[in-house]
This record gives sequence, C-alpha cells and structure tokens, in this order.
Amino acid sequence: MVTDDRSKSKQTSTILGAGSSKRVFKIIVVGDSNVGKTCLTYRFCEGKFLQKSEATIGVDFRERTVDVNGEEIKLQLWDTAGQERFRKSMVQHYYRNVHAVVIVYDVTKMASFQSLPQWIEECNRNNLTSDIPRILVGNKCDSAATQVVNTHSAQQFADIHHMPLFETSALDESECDHVDAIFMTLAHKLKNRRPMMSPPTASNALHRAEIISVERETRTDPAEQCWC
Repeated sequence: MVTDDRSKSKQTSTILGAGSSKRVFKIIVVGDSNVGKTCLTYRFCEGKFLQKSEATIGVDFRERTVDVNGEEIKLQLWDTAGQERFRKSMVQHYYRNVHAVVIVYDVTKMASFQSLPQWIEECNRNNLTSDIPRILVGNKCDSAATQVVNTHSAQQFADIHHMPLFETSALDESECDHVDAIFMTLAHKLKNRRPMMSPPTASNALHRAEIISVERETRTDPAEQCWC
C-alpha cells in the first residue's frame, strides 16, 4: 500500500530534528526519446500522469522521500534526454555518483527495444559496474493493441543482462502501484546494499516489490547526506 500523508511527513521531519541525516540515492532514467521516461518519473514523484510533456533537453530532476523499513531515504531521479544532440556535453555528468539505473523502452516501438544494447554499452563505458542495480522497464502497456515487443523477448534480454523486468504504463491509473514498485524495488536494494539479481539464477518471473509507507517531500533539508 502506498500512502501520501503530507502532514505525517512534516511531523516525521520535526521528530527527526535538525541534527539527523538522510541517505540520498541518485537514480538515472535512460532510454530513447519518447519512450515515457519523464512521465514515469512524474507519476512516481507527483502521483499523477503528466498531461503535457515536452522533449527533455539535458536533464529533468525530481525527488521523492520514501520510508523503507523505518528509515527515510531520498530518491533523486535524473530523467535524461534521449536524443544524442542533447546529451553529448552532459553524459559524464549524468553518470557521476550514480547508485542505480532504470532503462526504459516503449513496448509499441521495436526501435526503442533494439536500442537497448546501446544504453547498456553507455552504462558500461561510464564505469557503472555490475554492483550498480539496473532495472529494465517496458512502458506504454496501456496500448496493448499496438504492442510489438513481446514479454518473452524482453524477459530474455533482461535475463542476459541480469536485470529485473517491469512492464507498466505511466498513463494507466490501474498501473500506478506498479510504477511505484519499480522505484521501491530500487529503494529496498539500495538501502540494503544488495545486488539486484544474482547472474546465474535470473528469474523468469516479472518482479514486483512490496510497497510500504511512502511520503513525498519537496523541501531540501540541510542535514541530508548524499551517499555518493
């Protein structure tokens, strides 16, 4: 169950006091243009679908504070531009001090799926080693009639690269908990500092995370600590 209790968040901040610290994790979201990266991050951070979305130029930055087993941690989501001409001068900055990667494709566009090896290679070139969690997301599953990337092919790719696979929709209200599950999966793994998957035993099942108490917070706490 996901909760959005702003008053509770304020009370928690008061109880924690000015001397407390909060772990902050940087998650980058990559993939081709128009696969829905911005809509996914907006859905997770704002709890609703972004009705008017323009192409990201450079990077969009959003954040959300979540409670994982009694510890508040902040997820900073870096929504990166998919077009190379908007990325060239900033790629190294995107990948600096990254804790996790979400790689997105559009289930209705085969080209976006075929581009995935290039995104994997970009991660490798920027020294994101195997201990950096990665998740593969097939977005726009609300368009089932036009889906061209089948789940079996996507799962095979995910298994080869030792990633969990999620298929979801930022648009479909019935999928909002599933969008939360993507980022909460990362939150649990980052908190516990465990590998996302063990390479020899990648599961064939689609992975869903247990969603626990979540609070959103927009202010910046000077006592926060970035674990970079």
